[in-house]
Amino acid sequence: MKIRAGFNIGYQCEHETAMLLVLNIHPSRRADLLTEQTLTFDRPIEAWGYLDIFGNVCSRISAPPGLTTISTKFDIYDSGLPDPVPENAFQHDIKDLPDDVLVFLLGSRYCDTDRLADFAWETFSGTPLGWQRVKAIVDFVHEHITFDYDRADPLRTAHGGFTDGKGVCRDFAHLAITLCRCMNIPARYCTGYLGDIGVPKNPHPMDFSAWFEAYLSGRWYTVDARHNTPRVGRILMAIGRDATDVALSTAFGPAILTSFEVFTDELPS
Repeated sequence: MKIRAGFNIGYQCEHETAMLLVLNIHPSRRADLLTEQTLTFDRPIEAWGYLDIFGNVCSRISAPPGLTTISTKFDIYDSGLPDPVPENAFQHDIKDLPDDVLVFLLGSRYCDTDRLADFAWETFSGTPLGWQRVKAIVDFVHEHITFDYDRADPLRTAHGGFTDGKGVCRDFAHLAITLCRCMNIPARYCTGYLGDIGVPKNPHPMDFSAWFEAYLSGRWYTVDARHNTPRVGRILMAIGRDATDVALSTAFGPAILTSFEVFTDELPS
């Protein structure tokens, strides 16, 4: 399967403003590219890149005053297979986890494990260890939160999503991640492209998507609490502890989002 994806995003800055961007695809997917994937700007801007502590490709720019549009468009190969369902995957004892996985057991900015630990143990301690426990958590989150674009809140934590019962894909991910961590299952936040491939087309404008990965049987497995069904055509951009680590842009000064277009389409064979 071939997929064409990309975006056009505009920012209005009053003054020259330093920005960090996490808008490239993840290095793990670069081998699948059929065309180059680079960031372009509609005005002369110097950009320089680096890898953050999670291995994400980041860019630094100094946006001049006025309107700047950042764009990319690329074609990528995808297997066309749905997310794997590891029904027999086992949960590790904490003592057996790799050192670099331990951070994904800890609370973080949006994953307030201290506020949900008691509920998690009361609700999920009787479920089988491993994938079955992850599935029980995801089933709960999928039923507990109602998806609502109008209820998006960049300040909402996992506990806030648990209390409000409404939110967007990041809220599903944060709550599921937090409950997994409370149950000693490492979980990390993911963001990327997820088009309407193999499913009915969503009438809302395309957006980036959030999901998470759980560490079982010595590897990371994709899990999607919002859709709660294996999907086709995910294109990973970045991973982190929560949405803080994978923010599309971080501006060190006023920067107003003026336009936002994301596209992800399957190409004819």
